[in-house]
Parts: sequence; structure tokens; C-alpha cells
Amino acid sequence: MNSRRNFLKTSALGAGAMALAPSFNQLFAASGSTGIPKRFIFIRKSSGIRPLEMALRDFSDKDKALDEKKQPLEVDLDKHELPKWLRGLDAHKENMTILQGLSAKMSENVHYSFSSVMGCFKSNRNTLSAIKRTTIDFELAKLFPSPFGHVELSFAGGRSGIVSGYSAPAPQTRNYCYADPDTARSELFKAVLNPDAVNSDNDMLSFLKTQEGLKVGGIRGHEKRRQETQIESIHAIRERNKKLITLAGSLARHLPELDPVHANGGANASTPEKQAAMTDVLIAALKAGLTNVVTYTIDDLGTPITGLPGNETDRVGIHPLGHDEAFGGVPAWKTREQIRISHVNQIKTIVEQLKQTPEGNGSMFDNTMIMYFPENGETHHGIGLESPSLIMAGNNCNLDIAGRYIRLPVLGVEGHKTLGNWYTTLLNAHGNPMKHYGDLDLEMARKKLDQTGAIHQFIS
Repeated sequence: MNSRRNFLKTSALGAGAMALAPSFNQLFAASGSTGIPKRFIFIRKSSGIRPLEMALRDFSDKDKALDEKKQPLEVDLDKHELPKWLRGLDAHKENMTILQGLSAKMSENVHYSFSSVMGCFKSNRNTLSAIKRTTIDFELAKLFPSPFGHVELSFAGGRSGIVSGYSAPAPQTRNYCYADPDTARSELFKAVLNPDAVNSDNDMLSFLKTQEGLKVGGIRGHEKRRQETQIESIHAIRERNKKLITLAGSLARHLPELDPVHANGGANASTPEKQAAMTDVLIAALKAGLTNVVTYTIDDLGTPITGLPGNETDRVGIHPLGHDEAFGGVPAWKTREQIRISHVNQIKTIVEQLKQTPEGNGSMFDNTMIMYFPENGETHHGIGLESPSLIMAGNNCNLDIAGRYIRLPVLGVEGHKTLGNWYTTLLNAHGNPMKHYGDLDLEMARKKLDQTGAIHQFIS
């Protein structure tokens, strides 16, 4: 497992990768605010979500025809039965939106989206230079400052420790992420678990702040200048660390407990065990006020799947599964469904735990949105024609979408909406008035169809 210290020493991105979001600079100015923040959880899954997997099985004949032809459609979820894999959320239909028809062709598709699905740009196979803008999660984190600003979690590739992430605090800048529950807990709650280590981290930050540190890293040219610019803000991390130490007593109330199987990267933990533990850390970080925005890559094509109900003794590969390879005699479609069920179990836990936590005149969930979506499009080899999404939104969220199955007009026709329109909607509804977020769709542009701005019918 990589320690934070080793990650900082060896990463080619150095301190520039440490997610020095503008929200760090806003933290202390905003600390006196008495307002309740909005929270956003982005859950990225691999290998697509097929639109038919999201469709309601008891549509009327008329609605089924509209859905299959990808024509505009809106129905109330409380009048319909959810697909099997979503039934764990039956008790929370009033907070659910099944959103169909968004396109994501401006993002990378096929097997991986890398950073692009969060930023609406082509990723050029994950090159640093291709990161075109601050990703949507970091943009939202600016609006609702917190000590960590933004937290990224990932089970991508079966990694552990602190590793490079997919979100971006700025152009040509890659975030870092926590790749196992033990590391996430140790780093987020370090002020409680090991305050001396927080001070030693400050020693490392002091080293990185020097020109000598840059020379040791062998960084030259524009890469050196970009890192110098970001290191000028390194004191923000130091101030955060000092503040967290003073808050250690209150943070301790939210410290999550993990089973010993998760120690040292959790090599022997099953996938459901890892997911449950990471969910516990995520919820604890939100309750403790350490962050208001979390991005969670719950799997990618390289994530080993073990201990899955129905395939308990198999090591399931998501890539071959996408090519309809069966494991343990279980058909690929059924195993893919079971994987989605395991994801929904985590969403259910987040929803129910936050609903049980008082805040203001209601609960923490009232001010939370969870977005579960395919990072690469509508199937294993996605092309970005559709990006089916599940959204769970609390009662105080600034969007009018809850309790409905919504299908938007198909790509290439008037009224179609892209992933960029969706992200613009999130930003506009929560205080950022930008005209449009992300790159435009070439097909829509060729047809001279309007594609900029928010989805206005969604804004309450």
C-alpha cells in the first residue's frame, strides 16, 4: 500500500496533483457560515448501463413504444414497479429519478472515460494534457466549501493506497484518490487517529514548497511552472491540517470502525465487504463535515469482483463479462445485474443513513444528491449515444425531477440534452450562473440545434 508520503515523493504530478481546489482557499472565509450545504455524490460504474435495464417493465403499451423509439416520455414512479436491480430503493421512490436520453459523445466512450465524463471533453486515453477543465465535482465543491473540498474514492484496477484519480481541480491537473477503505479512513480522520502524522505531512509539504523539491522531481518547462503555481497555495493544506487537529474531538464522534480484514489495503476482503466499508467511510466523512462532494469510482474493467452473491467462489472479470462470458455457470447478464444490485445496496445505505441523521428541520439526505451513472456510455463498448442515470435527490435539492422516469428527446433532434446540459443544470441551480459547462456535441452543431445552457424544466 502506498503511503501519502510515498505518493507525494514518487508522483510525477507532485503537489500539483493534491487537489488544491479553490474551495481550500475559501474554507476559512466561509467557516462562519450558518447555512446548510448541499452535498453531491457521483458514483461511476464501468461497462455501461443498457437503457433497457433502466426501463420500467410495466409501461403501458403507449409508453413502452415511446421509450423504445427513444421519444420524450415522463411517468410517475409511484405508479410503476422498478426493475429488479433497483428494488432495494423501493421505499425511496419519492426521491428517485431515472433519467434516460442524455448523450455523452463529447466525453470519451468505448471502454473508459478516464477524466472526461466528469469534464465533458475527450480524454485522449488519459493523457494529462487532455484534461481541459476543472471537472464538475470540483466546480460544485467550490460552491459548498469544506475542509477537504472534494474527496475521491476508487476501486479502479484493484489498487490500494493513495493513487492518481480521475477528477481534476484545474486543467492539466490530476486529482489523487483513496483506493481502499483503510487508507480513506486513515487519511480523512488522521487528525483523530494520528495527529503526529499530520505534522509530519507538513514537513513534507514544506519540502515540496522549495525550488529544490522541484529540481529533485525533475520537472521542467510548463510542467514546472504549473506546479510552482499550485505550490504557492500549499499553505492552505497546512492551515486545513491545523484546523482539523483542533476539531479532533468532534471528528472522533464520526470515526468509522472497519473490520480487520481491511487492514493494509484489504487484500483478503471480498468486493461486497470493500464496498460496504468504503460506504461507511464516505458517510462518516459527510457527517463529520469533512467534505460536501464525493466522487466514487465503484469499479472499472480492471476491478476484481470476488464474493458476489451467486458467484461467491469466482473471481469475476468485468471486461469478459461485458463480452457475455459466463462465470461459474451464471449467465453474463445475470452477473451484471448482481453487480448493479451490489451498487444499489451501497446507495440504499447512504440514503438511509443520511435520512436517519437530523439536520436543520429535516435530515442530511434532504440536502444531498446521489448520481449513479455509466462512466463510458450505454453499453460495454459505449458510444455516448446515451448515458442512463439514476439520481436520488433529497427534498431540499434545487431540482424538480424527483419521483419520475424521464426520457429526453434522442440525440440529433430539437430538445435533446447532453451531459454538458445536465452539468450546467447542476451548476446553475446551485449558484454558478455559467452559460454552458463542457464541450459541445458535433452532431448537434452540424444541425444547428440549440445545445447550450441548463435543462430549464428541471430547475425548481
